[in-house]
Amino acid sequence: MEISQYQEDFTSFLKEKKWVKEPKNLYEPVEYILSLGGKKLRPLLTLMACDAFNSSHKEALSAALAVEVFHNFTLLHDDIMDEAPLRRGKQTVHEKWNINTGILSGDAMLILAYQFLEAYPPEMFHKLTKLFSKTAIEVCEGQQLDIDFETRKDVTIDEYLKMIRLKTAVLTAAALKMGAIIGGASEIETKSIYTFGENLGIAFQLQDDYLDTFGDPKTFGKQIGGDIIENKKTYLYLKTMELANSVDKEKMTFFYNQKLSENSIKIDEVTRVFEKYDVPEIMRSLIEDYTQTAYKSLEALQISDCKKNDLQAIGEYLLVRNM
Repeated sequence: MEISQYQEDFTSFLKEKKWVKEPKNLYEPVEYILSLGGKKLRPLLTLMACDAFNSSHKEALSAALAVEVFHNFTLLHDDIMDEAPLRRGKQTVHEKWNINTGILSGDAMLILAYQFLEAYPPEMFHKLTKLFSKTAIEVCEGQQLDIDFETRKDVTIDEYLKMIRLKTAVLTAAALKMGAIIGGASEIETKSIYTFGENLGIAFQLQDDYLDTFGDPKTFGKQIGGDIIENKKTYLYLKTMELANSVDKEKMTFFYNQKLSENSIKIDEVTRVFEKYDVPEIMRSLIEDYTQTAYKSLEALQISDCKKNDLQAIGEYLLVRNM
């Protein structure tokens, strides 16, 4: 089945839901953030994983919606913590309403996400909610690590990879595993598809970090150099600090202690140091390693080659963004 068909079915299912009820100030922000667009990639993975095990993907629509609502709950609260004015080019919930409404509506979204899993029979519900709870707490752990890294000067590459696994990759992995559970996959197969999603999620986040500095501004969709401006200790920064000589380390430390109103010189200088030590190429190689490890996990699945190709294709769809 074409990716567009999964997207169409999920979008229709999402639009059918009546989000707004009393009190409206609790539910209108929920409807608002869910209407802001985005590619809906995680619910797409849930539907495709269910379909891969020869069950109709429509059986996984409620689980896919749970994943999407949970993901947007994390975005809503992230925006509050980051004091972000915009989300996908529109006002964030806490800007459009207020911080208290944003917190409470986000809390409601987390509970709603669990309610959507009530559509499944007891044994399956137990498996899904157990996985969902594990994932939810891991995402919180990842967010806290990300916050901690802002003030720490001794962050290691291994710690950074752990952080992006928790903050980003585990939800991708869980989305796939939930679909596989609904599709009737064996325990070995659900573990394999989880590993596929976990490695794919890490590759995706690493690529996002890479594109933040080296992407095409016409196609990336975000400000180029944003992580440098915000002094984020991404893989590019950490690997450069590992390889750089004392002069370049001092230069990096100087720029990463600055919050400037005009950042073009800072971006240019930091980017030049990244390139001096071939860190962009090292990072591309690491992204490829995680991608190939993800694809290798598909070999353990007892599904048709056609279905494996579909899952690999969604991986390529996630990762091909003008590297």
